[in-house]
Amino acid sequence: MAATPTSTPQTSIARTAARILLGLFLLAAGTAHVTFARSEFAAQVPSWLPLNTDVVVVVSGVVELVLGAALILLRQMRQRVLVGWITAAFFVAVFPGNIAQYLEGVDAFGLDTDRARLIRLFFQPILVLWALWSTGAWHHRRLLGSSGEHLRR
Repeated sequence: MAATPTSTPQTSIARTAARILLGLFLLAAGTAHVTFARSEFAAQVPSWLPLNTDVVVVVSGVVELVLGAALILLRQMRQRVLVGWITAAFFVAVFPGNIAQYLEGVDAFGLDTDRARLIRLFFQPILVLWALWSTGAWHHRRLLGSSGEHLRR
């Protein structure tokens, strides 16, 4: 039975596992950003971005750490839905860096051919969809602003 605005949505094991896996992925990426892979991530910062590259790398790493922890730890549906939208927006916000890496032919993370960099571009929309599906954000897009009891779990 599909959840309706007046029913309590059920969180499936698959959805929960996907959300936790995405959270772990973001925790790992965030840790890499601020520690051992800073130069690799710096190579992905677009040359046209008028900000200090190291600051961009560290800030995006901290954001990934916070989002990863939130995806894993938050229990209430309303919170998970909000974090899902924020995580999806984050993936959209960093996408220009992936495009710049492709257009500028920058090697990083083993992406040393135009073909490899192009293929990578197709994974960013998957991350956006993963964030929205695993948190129930897309399903509850109309309900985020409501104060309904069904989002208080």
